[in-house]
Amino acid sequence: MGQQEQTAAEQTFAPFQQALTQGWEKALASFQSLGSGAAPGLNMNMEMPRLSFSPTKLQELQQQYVEEATALWRQDMAERTRLDRRFSAEAWGSNPVASFSAAVYLLNTRTLLGMAEAVEADEKTRARLRFAVEQWVAASAPSNYIAFNADAQKKAVETKGESIAKGIQNLLKDVRQGHLSMTDESVFEVGRNVATTEGAVVFENELFQLLEYKPLTAKVYERPLLLVPPCINKFYILDLQPENSLIRYGVEQGHRVFVISWRNPDASMSHYTWDDYIEDAAIKAIQVTREITGQDKKGGQIDTLGFCVGGTILSTALSVLAARGEQPAASVTLLTTLLDFDDTGILDIFIDEAFVRFREMQMQSGGLLQGGELASTFSFLRPNDLVWNYVVGNYLKGETPPPFDLLYWNSDATNLPGPMYCWYLRHTYHENQLAVPGALTVAGEPVDLGSIEAPVYIYGSREDHIVPIGGAYASTQLLKGKKRFVMGASGHIAGVINPPAKKKRSHWIRADGKLPKTQAEWLAGATEHPGSWWTDWSDWLKTHAGRQIPAPKSYGKGSAYQAIEPAPGRYVKAKA
Repeated sequence: MGQQEQTAAEQTFAPFQQALTQGWEKALASFQSLGSGAAPGLNMNMEMPRLSFSPTKLQELQQQYVEEATALWRQDMAERTRLDRRFSAEAWGSNPVASFSAAVYLLNTRTLLGMAEAVEADEKTRARLRFAVEQWVAASAPSNYIAFNADAQKKAVETKGESIAKGIQNLLKDVRQGHLSMTDESVFEVGRNVATTEGAVVFENELFQLLEYKPLTAKVYERPLLLVPPCINKFYILDLQPENSLIRYGVEQGHRVFVISWRNPDASMSHYTWDDYIEDAAIKAIQVTREITGQDKKGGQIDTLGFCVGGTILSTALSVLAARGEQPAASVTLLTTLLDFDDTGILDIFIDEAFVRFREMQMQSGGLLQGGELASTFSFLRPNDLVWNYVVGNYLKGETPPPFDLLYWNSDATNLPGPMYCWYLRHTYHENQLAVPGALTVAGEPVDLGSIEAPVYIYGSREDHIVPIGGAYASTQLLKGKKRFVMGASGHIAGVINPPAKKKRSHWIRADGKLPKTQAEWLAGATEHPGSWWTDWSDWLKTHAGRQIPAPKSYGKGSAYQAIEPAPGRYVKAKA
């Protein structure tokens, strides 16, 4: 390039560089204004403190921003954007305007997140700010808008507008059903092609139905296995398909399996409390399971399993029973469960005294936390994967998402009674009192998790963003029975629902059985094993299941507990 051409190029670029500097100054001013009011996008009814920044970090960010923006003007945009799957389609690379908008967006995203890290504040404030910025930049991606999405535009041209028409139809359908479609929900039906393991409802009350499953072996272990799933989701995450059903796996291993199916609360249940869920659900299910299987005689025991919040409920119930002089559990399995709520991961940013009081004012005396609100909260923890990905596919491209049983279950929301939710929010997530012996009274009894004498199998998922691995591991320091801790790969659901036949994902175990204070210390002495943790758990569970006896020929027991209806029952089919 000659001197004259270079001068002309620099003159052309000068206004752009000036705009970059002005844009930086405006971005900084906007960021600082966050401290004067509520944090945008958090919907938490809380104030953000006045923000201050590290001058050194800001200066470095500004210099880096201008340098990278200048480089964008002179380089191939496609090369810089194709690593992000939102902009990886060929249409983005072949459209210079689209490539440039994507590249600038990614630069702005990196810079805004860098500014969040430059804030001088306590860690919780920085985490909240970081979360707000992540939500804003995820929503503002050019891929989310038809005017900027080159791939969606290309499809509209190729289909002669049919994709846009279909996208509008998809949008109207989702508005009518009240939630964003993540899968083709018309393909699935509970009891027809999900939750199909054969069984029957053998007991029900206002809170739950108790399901008993048909044995698949000639003999069963004398001690039954009672599963307590989370009440914030439906139980059939444990029974999606025959090949990935933990329920069916337990039956195949020779266990007589019982499962709580929580009722999806309606207005008639708006007054139910945490005590009700412990006394009239978890403890009642333990009692009925023991009576049906004859384990109520001479101190007979049952094996128990709790998943997520179900594990918190189960452990609380067993502690209440221990205070009454009862030890009904021969073993306890806890899957991705929090008992010590010191490490709650990203969910911690939502919880403070103002937020808890606001919720108590709303519904402590009655009301319902709508399932859709819970579902949206969890989805926006991963907005690009669980929100905007479907906005683009469903509405901008007019696509029908493929059938996926897990996402169908994920969209099948459940409500929670307001008083129960408020108690749980304050005493666990906010005040972490469940971990303190005697700090809480539940169902008239002081709660001490250390009073549970049963051996415990504790499982945590390495990439879990709902129950961080450190939070799952913390249960090893609270419970006093003989303990075994296992870590699996992947997240909250995929880590748990990992059948051996798939031969996927590793798990980690310490051969010496030691349980040091922190999960990091534990991991330093752990060994990786390929494949599912289910086989390790099954081997462990059999040592606590008692002798084998002939499998029962019918459900329930006598006239007291007869089959009410086939599994999965009515309660799981009720929509929020």
